[in-house]
Amino acid sequence: MVATTTEQLLALQGTTVDHHARSVARSSSKRVVGVLLGQDNGKVVNVANSFAVPFEEDEKDSKTWFLDHNYIESVWEMFKKVNARERMIGWYHSGPKLRASDLEINELFKRFIPRPVMVIVDVRPQTVGIPTDAYFAVEEIKDDGTETRKTFLHVPSAIEAEEAEEIGVEHLLRDIKDSTTTTLATRVSEQLASLRGLQSRLSEVQNYLIDVAAGKLPINHQIVYHLQDVFNLLPDLEDPAMTQSFTSNTNDQLLVVYLSSLVRAVIALHALVDNKAANGRAELEEGKGEEKPKKSITSKADASKADASKNGKEDSNKGTDEPK
Repeated sequence: MVATTTEQLLALQGTTVDHHARSVARSSSKRVVGVLLGQDNGKVVNVANSFAVPFEEDEKDSKTWFLDHNYIESVWEMFKKVNARERMIGWYHSGPKLRASDLEINELFKRFIPRPVMVIVDVRPQTVGIPTDAYFAVEEIKDDGTETRKTFLHVPSAIEAEEAEEIGVEHLLRDIKDSTTTTLATRVSEQLASLRGLQSRLSEVQNYLIDVAAGKLPINHQIVYHLQDVFNLLPDLEDPAMTQSFTSNTNDQLLVVYLSSLVRAVIALHALVDNKAANGRAELEEGKGEEKPKKSITSKADASKADASKNGKEDSNKGTDEPK
C-alpha cells in the first residue's frame, strides 16, 4: 500500500491548470486528462512531470468517452529519450470529483502501468487547502461475502518542491510581493487562511459522521479510531486546574500586549513633543535672523540724516559771517 503521494508544485498543478485553460471554456464543466511521470519506490510516489492527452466524453452518458492511447505511446517514447528516470506512474484529470468512468479509464492505463495512481486536480478551488486528491483502485471485500467490486482508495498527498523550484518560487514571490502590507498583516491573513482550512476539514468530518449516523455511509473503524485519538488529545476544559492555567497564560499574553501599547503611546507622545520643540526653536531662529538686517538699515538712515543736518548748519553759519 502506498503511504503518501507527493506532487511537485510547479510540474503538476501548473501544467493541469494551463491544460484546462487552453482546452476548456470557463463556463464549461468538461474535464481534461493527462499522464503523470515520476518515480514509484513502493512506498512513496513522486510525481515530477506530466503531459496532456486528447480526451473527449459525453456529458450525458458517462460510459461514452474517448482517450487516444496511441498518442500516449508516442509521447511517452519521446519523454524517455529526454529523461530516462521519469517513468509513467499514473494519470490525472481536472474532476473536481470522481466520475463514473474513472474506473474504466484506470483499467485502460493498466496497459502501460501495473498500478496506476489517479490524481484529481481541482483547477477552480472554492475552499482553502491542497487542490489535489490521490487515489488507487483496489478490490473492495464486503463483510456479507458477496462479490467483490473495484473502488478507489484515497491516499494522503502533499505538495512539495525541490530546492531549485523553491528558489524560483521565492524569487517570483519577491517580485510580486505587495509592499503596502506589513508583516503583521501578512501573518494575520495567513492565520485566517489556516483557520478557514481547519473549519472546512471539521465540517467534512461533521458531515461524514452525520451520514454514518443516518446509515447513508458504512462505518469505517479506522476513521473512527483516528477521530477518537483526536478527541483524546483535546484538553479537558472542565478541569479547574486546566482552566486556571489557560487563564493565567492568556492574562500573561494580554499583559504584554497592554504594556506594548503603553510604551508605543509614550514613544509617540515623546516624538510629538520633540517635534513641537524643534519647530519652536526653528521659528525663533528665523525671527532673530529677520530682526538684525532691519536694525542695520535704520542705523544707516539715521547716520545719513545726522550728516545732512550738520552740513545745513555749517552752511547757515557761513552765510551769517559774510560782510554786508
